[in-house]
Amino acid sequence: MGVVGVAIVVGGIVLLPLPGPGWLIIFIGLGVLASEFDWARRLLDFARKRVGKWTEWVRTQGLGRRAGLGLACLAVVAAVVYGYVAWQGVPEWVPGIG
Repeated sequence: MGVVGVAIVVGGIVLLPLPGPGWLIIFIGLGVLASEFDWARRLLDFARKRVGKWTEWVRTQGLGRRAGLGLACLAVVAAVVYGYVAWQGVPEWVPGIG
C-alpha cells in the first residue's frame, strides 16, 4: 500500500498547477499512506487542522473578501492554463480550436 499511496500523492502533486482536484488527490494518497505509516497519519492530521482553520477563517470574512479570494484563485488557474497553452499550444482534443 505504501507504493500505491506514494503514486497517488505524486499524481496529486502533478495536478496541482492544473485545473483539477490536486489537493484532494494528495489527501487521498496521504490517507492510504496513513493506513501504514505513523508519519503519514501525523501529516494528514496536521493538514486537516490547517485546512479546517483556513476554512473557518474564510467563513468569518465578508462577502467582498471571499469574492476576492475566489477571483484570486481563478486568476491563478487562468494563468496556469494560459502558460500551458503558450508553452504547448492548444491541445488537439479541444473542439473547434485544436
